[in-house]
Amino acid sequence: MSNKAIIAMSGGVDSSVAAYLMKEQGYDCMGITMKLFDNDDIGISNEKACCSIKDVEDARSVANSLGIPFHVFNFAGDFNEQVIDRFIHAYENGETPNPCIDCNRFMKFEKLMTRAKQLDVDYVVTGHYARIEYDEKSGRYLLKKGIDETKDQSYALHTMTQKQLAHTHFPLGELRKDEIREIAAEKGFINAKKRDSQDICFVRDGDYVGFIQQYTGKKYKGGNFIDGNGKVLGKHDGLIRYTIGQRKGIGLSFNKPMYVGDKDIENNTVTLCENAKLFSKSLTARDFNWISCEQPEEPIRVKAKIRYNQKERWATAKQTPSGLVSVEFDEPQRAIAKGQAVVLYDGDVVVGGGTIC
Repeated sequence: MSNKAIIAMSGGVDSSVAAYLMKEQGYDCMGITMKLFDNDDIGISNEKACCSIKDVEDARSVANSLGIPFHVFNFAGDFNEQVIDRFIHAYENGETPNPCIDCNRFMKFEKLMTRAKQLDVDYVVTGHYARIEYDEKSGRYLLKKGIDETKDQSYALHTMTQKQLAHTHFPLGELRKDEIREIAAEKGFINAKKRDSQDICFVRDGDYVGFIQQYTGKKYKGGNFIDGNGKVLGKHDGLIRYTIGQRKGIGLSFNKPMYVGDKDIENNTVTLCENAKLFSKSLTARDFNWISCEQPEEPIRVKAKIRYNQKERWATAKQTPSGLVSVEFDEPQRAIAKGQAVVLYDGDVVVGGGTIC
């Protein structure tokens, strides 16, 4: 295997330091910025999202300071199809998607890796806070949490295949964020103090409803809020506006706190409930990707998490004959939402993950 590596450079400090570390390790590096969309086309100012001219120039500046070639690859068409369209389709079907997972799956470790092969480059490198190790005993590549637990991104990488793990490097996995910024400052990188990107990169100010309506040109039909017995409580403004566990923004007043407990696409209703009704011990997941092991024949004990910023909890996971994976938690979990990912862990090792259905 050669020592050529493509570095996915977003213009941020993390990917910039990743490029520096790979060059220091003796790799023949090429900096790449993936142009995923035109900000003007989706109504976002250049200051509010990635893919701006400023981001590209920051990435180019760091690449130039490192003495490595730099290019911009236009993947906007693929991003629209594989990330934005999936994001909208999920909301339209009552799910709560995580587009960062789709971006990793379809863009960074599929499209970019394919481009790397075309360029006769063996490795794709990103600034993710995660680790990859080869386990001699099992003969498998392991995806592990990053050392910095406050920045760990292994949850959003659970779709990675053995082949992709074999051709990927995460040089930041053994470092903490403050160490990353120190390196960037020492090297004089233009983005050493640049703030981290927040929320969904293609959604302005977190207003995903406004984005979906502007992007699709659709006006989503209102319907009824109901209780668990089907009693009408009021009118909602379209199912895409509500997520499981939501309290604010319902627009109704009650003598006790009420939350979104369910969404019925067929009948266009939103069920409201008290907080206690949001807790459940069971879920099923589709599109499950086993990483640290082959598909298990027997139930396995793991820790599992159902959202990015949650601590994992003890559970039992089992592959079902239908191809789905069932997860039974030891203790009830709040607001399990269809469309989000459930990711299984054995210590700091990612066992696998899938989409809650």
